[in-house]
Amino acid sequence: MPTSSRKRPRAHLPALLATLLAMALTPRDGEAQQETPWVSMTLEEALSRAAKTSPQLIQAQGAIRTTAAAERSAYGAYLPSLSASASTGGGYSTTINRPDSSGFNDSYSSGLSASWDVFTGFRRRSERQRTQADTQSAQAQLVAQRFSVEQSVERSFFDGLRAEELMAVAKARIERAQEGVGFAEKRLSVGSATRSDLLRAQLELNTARESLLQQENQRLTAALSLGRLVGVEGPVDPAPSGPLEPSPIKASREEVVNQLVAQAPTVKAAEASVLAAEAGIGTARSQYYPSIRLSGGYDWSNEDFEITGSRNSWSIRLGLSYNIFDGFQRDESMVRARTQAEVAQAQLTDTRRSVRSEAERVLSQLQLIEDRLELNRQAVAVAQEDLRVQQERYRLGATTILELLTSQAALVEAQNSLVSLRFDYLLSRAELQSILGREL
Repeated sequence: MPTSSRKRPRAHLPALLATLLAMALTPRDGEAQQETPWVSMTLEEALSRAAKTSPQLIQAQGAIRTTAAAERSAYGAYLPSLSASASTGGGYSTTINRPDSSGFNDSYSSGLSASWDVFTGFRRRSERQRTQADTQSAQAQLVAQRFSVEQSVERSFFDGLRAEELMAVAKARIERAQEGVGFAEKRLSVGSATRSDLLRAQLELNTARESLLQQENQRLTAALSLGRLVGVEGPVDPAPSGPLEPSPIKASREEVVNQLVAQAPTVKAAEASVLAAEAGIGTARSQYYPSIRLSGGYDWSNEDFEITGSRNSWSIRLGLSYNIFDGFQRDESMVRARTQAEVAQAQLTDTRRSVRSEAERVLSQLQLIEDRLELNRQAVAVAQEDLRVQQERYRLGATTILELLTSQAALVEAQNSLVSLRFDYLLSRAELQSILGREL
């Protein structure tokens, strides 16, 4: 007996350790229920914050600063260069035959020099044109990048609102499904319906609840995506500042397409690339010309740090240089520059075709959505009336559960389609604005 009493605590030791471990690993009530808070934000606020935090926009703005500095440097090539120098030193010297001449000697010197390129074979002009074109291209790319970021923000913003409206549709579907279950239970209790009717009604209720869960997940995904775009650590709840109804574009189709082809940021960037490539031809051609350089300088030196007794000198020089033969390097530079110009011109032509094609596609898509919106509004009204009639008929026992469920499914499909079309129109309009590079 004593032996068995000593072994009993050991037998319960693993269970005790497991309980303590589970208590240690179980989160506290506050920690288990803690969730990342949602931040509510309007579309204007989201766009403003995204413009400050987007890495793409920051990079595009940096590119403009870089090209502006290069353009300033190209202008500076027309100015003379100026430099100054100064030095001091000392040394000990002695003469073997004359010990009295030994001693420590100091030396001081300074100089000022200037040079100016009188003629560079028009290279400076070509470089200035190239840097100006690069600046224009960087500015156009900044506009394109800004609208691209805005399109991404609007997509996440509208996807969140779309999910919220689809959640409302799913909740209404759940309420109707619960009413259907109630109708089926009443009819089953009086013997005017079968067990299959109740099961079908419960299946519709479960399907409606599953649809709600899916839309909640879509809403969370869009909110997290919007939070990343605006620089928020967590989900962002889109808060519409007004009605989000599709509004037709006032300009005609031909006007929009012509403006896109002429003013689209991608087209402007491609045009600037052509100008830069043509300026590169001028830079390569400058190697075939001689260069003329004017230079001058003034030098001062003395063994003592004083003006008197110093040695002064000045010089001025005008030099001409011409590279007679450089192993065909000039020819290679010219061929390379002309090839780049041809490629840039081909890319410009292709960009114009691409912009026109994208514009036609988006405009056709907008027109199609406008036509479908009117049809879907009518479909929703018809489905609501049909469902009302079928619910009353089923309640009175004049129809089957299959006809009721068919009417419910038709209404849900029409409502979901109407919600999706509304936001598809808004997203297509945002895409068109991104291509055009301005608000419509």
